[in-house]
Amino acid sequence: METSIPKVYEPQKVEDPRYDFWIKGEYFRAKGEPSRETFTIVIPPPNVTGTLHMGHALDNTLQDILIRWKRMQGFDTLWVPGTDHAGIATQIKVEEHLAEEGLNRYDLGREKFLERVWEWKEEYHERITNQLKKLGVSCDWSRERFTMDEGCSRAVREVFVSLYERGLIYRGNYIINWCPRCHTALSDIEVEHEDEKGSLTYMKYPYAQGEGYVMVATTRPETMLGDTAVAVHPGDERYRGLVGKKVVLPLMNREIPVIGDEFVDPQFGSGAVKVTPAHDPNDFMIGLRHELEQVVVIGDDGKMTAAAGKYRDMDRYHCRREVVKDLESLGLIMKVDDHEHAVGHCQRCSTVIEPLLSKQWFVQMKPLADPAIKAVKEKRTEFVPPRFTKTYLNWVENIRDWCISRQIWWGHRVPAWYCPCGKTIVSRTEPETCPGCGGGELKQDPDVLDTWFSSALWPFSTLGWPEETFDLKHFFPTSVLVTGYDIIYFWVARMIFMSLEFMNDVPFQEVYIHGLVRDALGRKMSKSLGNGVDPLEVIQEYGADTLRFTLITGQAPGNDQRWRQENVEASRNFANKIWNASRFVLMNLGDLTEKDLPEQGNPPTGPFSLADRWILHRYNQTVRETTRLMEQYALGDAARELYEFIWGDFCDWYIEMSKIDLYGGQEEDQKRSRSVLCFVLDGTLRLLHPFMPFLSEEIWQHLPHKGEALIVASWPEQDPALEFTEEDQDMSLLMEVIKSIRNLRSEVNIHPRKRCNVVLKPTEAAATRVLLQGKTYIHHLASTEELEIDPDLKEQPGQALTSVARGVEVYLPLAGLVDLDKEIARLGKEVTRLKKEAARASGKLNNQGFISKAPPEVVEKEKNKLEEYQETLETVQSRLEELQKARMA
Repeated sequence: METSIPKVYEPQKVEDPRYDFWIKGEYFRAKGEPSRETFTIVIPPPNVTGTLHMGHALDNTLQDILIRWKRMQGFDTLWVPGTDHAGIATQIKVEEHLAEEGLNRYDLGREKFLERVWEWKEEYHERITNQLKKLGVSCDWSRERFTMDEGCSRAVREVFVSLYERGLIYRGNYIINWCPRCHTALSDIEVEHEDEKGSLTYMKYPYAQGEGYVMVATTRPETMLGDTAVAVHPGDERYRGLVGKKVVLPLMNREIPVIGDEFVDPQFGSGAVKVTPAHDPNDFMIGLRHELEQVVVIGDDGKMTAAAGKYRDMDRYHCRREVVKDLESLGLIMKVDDHEHAVGHCQRCSTVIEPLLSKQWFVQMKPLADPAIKAVKEKRTEFVPPRFTKTYLNWVENIRDWCISRQIWWGHRVPAWYCPCGKTIVSRTEPETCPGCGGGELKQDPDVLDTWFSSALWPFSTLGWPEETFDLKHFFPTSVLVTGYDIIYFWVARMIFMSLEFMNDVPFQEVYIHGLVRDALGRKMSKSLGNGVDPLEVIQEYGADTLRFTLITGQAPGNDQRWRQENVEASRNFANKIWNASRFVLMNLGDLTEKDLPEQGNPPTGPFSLADRWILHRYNQTVRETTRLMEQYALGDAARELYEFIWGDFCDWYIEMSKIDLYGGQEEDQKRSRSVLCFVLDGTLRLLHPFMPFLSEEIWQHLPHKGEALIVASWPEQDPALEFTEEDQDMSLLMEVIKSIRNLRSEVNIHPRKRCNVVLKPTEAAATRVLLQGKTYIHHLASTEELEIDPDLKEQPGQALTSVARGVEVYLPLAGLVDLDKEIARLGKEVTRLKKEAARASGKLNNQGFISKAPPEVVEKEKNKLEEYQETLETVQSRLEELQKARMA
């Protein structure tokens, strides 16, 4: 076994070979052992529409951490990978590509167009999976799925037909959200509402008989062409005599009734509202109650229909202007007010949606929602953090029927066939003849199903349902779903609905919700802002482990996080720190081999030095805390716990202390120190592996070890034999004293390697004991020449800097080390300079012109500068005062 590693860590040379090593060893493959407890995750399938973004990188890093951790704990782990066909999004991409060739889908026809989409899918599927592998995800690629593969497609058809047979899927004319750009219906949650400035137009509808008019108001004047009634509240005294009479619909010269309906709010506006059943969901329901005609005046292309009369073929917005102009010329406009209101936009292309009357397929949601509410309230599925339970319940308790048909070609085609005799056949297999009339001229519904319909089945369709497979029996229900808070409605809730309906169980026991990755200023990453960060570029420059560690240390469940370049560099430095520390250990192992190691999980045998007992105690605490935090899904806190232990305790302190024995101790001391270094590094790499898998595996393979790969090595467990509480307290005192000496040296710029005299005065007997026991550590780590420990010290040394550390008085005599007069003069100049810089920065920030005109990042940078100047000034002034006191002593 090669025990040396290169001087510099180069992730580009390590990561691909290590991933190949894991693949060849089949370490990602779930074993499917019935006797072992399972831990299962199904990947939120990325869309086959392009490349992965930083949100994908975070989502998959979180999942990989959990899977690697549970694998090391001995669970039979399965992480199912896969991709989503993403109906509308993918079709738009392919149509845009065709447009560059001067073609559209109708030029190709359905069959040829779908061939092009499958070609696109193959290309981008390969790209996406390669990107996931670059990130280091340990999915079981032998079980990869696609939402339109044969098995998933069969599951989709089985669910559709089953729900139809149970009366939970139906087809009917309803108001739906229609996107004129995508030419398809959208479910309610595929519509994003944005506040926009518009107009509220007040119009007069004259009485059909006699003088007078009813005033109504609308934000969409073009829809008045399709009005079939005016509604008032039946209890509104102002209109008591008007209900049942008629008014004339301006421009169309059509008489329409005045009706009474309790939906109308008499306190809003004039108390009278126009009713357009074909273009407003509330009006649609009023129309059903009063059997009103449904007049469609806006078509699915966003243009006015023949029913709009002379406005036919006008764009809806052009028509709006013309209607207002014509009403004004007739004196039928009362007033037009500025009005800000929420306008629905297509989530995919941002086009303003149009509420249209259309025949669509729907899922009746109330019967599915009730069990889903109960399951979450009974904590059969729990959200992490728990506050998202309320988000889930608020939506599910107020759910509306789900429009599942889409007027596109890419997706699961609706399994319904129509016969000229009028019969509709919904079937698991394609029918050859009509069961009603026996005819064979059947035509399949041209629509496809909402992408989220197939995604809702993902936790069980990917495991083989509707077949009763071993995987389904062994790995379902899954353990945890990791996803963003932005798709709780789209996906999480619907998976719970469908699993309860078809598996009679929840799809997952816990839902780990994470936030978005934003830029350094807190803005959402987007193409329009140009602030997106490509995770593959970060991997190429810094390595996957740096990307992963940056993402996870910025993570708190449910919260957004900011992407900062300085955090990336800090993670890169951390990786280098681990590499360099490991290289030191490997270079000093001597003849230590795996044969010298204790049985897996057992600590080395003593006797131990104070430093040994301390690091073993701190390692044991880190094992306990890291495991506890991961069990609570506080993965970011767990990573930060590891960072503090590795960088601080192990690298900065213990490795430096170990040099005393390695370079100057007896053979037994050297052997003992090597075994402790090896044991702690081995265990630390195990703890680190879920977070930084490439780096940890690479180093571990060079350490003496038992077992074939770190990825399947056992997870460390807390060991009572490693509890050295007293030694932990003793070492804590020594470290405080050493840091205090270092700080005093730094204040007067004494080179770290220059040895100097130090006097310590402990005020308690216990402290005296610890200082005497740890005198060698102080001498080595604080670079002392003569170290005097005197609890009975009567007189403070002359011209000395002083500090107090945990009750120990620390004196650094300056005679012969520093020219006090020169140092005081230098610090005086530095104080003057810092005051000027702070005043300049403060003046800038008090200048409203600068604040209003400068980019936010420039203002933020200036604020940071001012804060830094003020902090440094305070430190330098304190140091100057200390030296002035020392000169007078």
